[in-house]
Amino acid sequence: MNKPAPDFTVSDGRTSVHLANYRGKVVLLNFWATWCGPCVQEMPSLLTLHHSMPDVAIVAVSVDEDAQSYTNFLARRHVDLITVRDPQETVPNLYHSDMWPETYVIDRQGMIRRKFVGSQDWTSSEIRNYLKSL
Repeated sequence: MNKPAPDFTVSDGRTSVHLANYRGKVVLLNFWATWCGPCVQEMPSLLTLHHSMPDVAIVAVSVDEDAQSYTNFLARRHVDLITVRDPQETVPNLYHSDMWPETYVIDRQGMIRRKFVGSQDWTSSEIRNYLKSL
């Protein structure tokens, strides 16, 4: 913690994400997969946070290998936050992540401030107040 977030650019042919483009914003970098039960459980609260705190950039990087399952999941669950598929796990490897879901809070200066392992309730007042404080 309290170190610069590794920069990355990842593209799945549909979406491209470059972390440096979010400098000046608080970023939640979430690693997830459609086949991961805790990730699926967490997604509704992540979407609620996305809609209620639009000033927080949520970047969800999926490790799904199956492009069709990923696309179907996004459509079925009305996932409208920024998400990109990274089946080679290039970005999670930069962060030494191999547990799903795993989420990094990156401040406006690009510093990692906190790491959450496992499913979170992103609508909790503790988390929301923490994000507002950054």
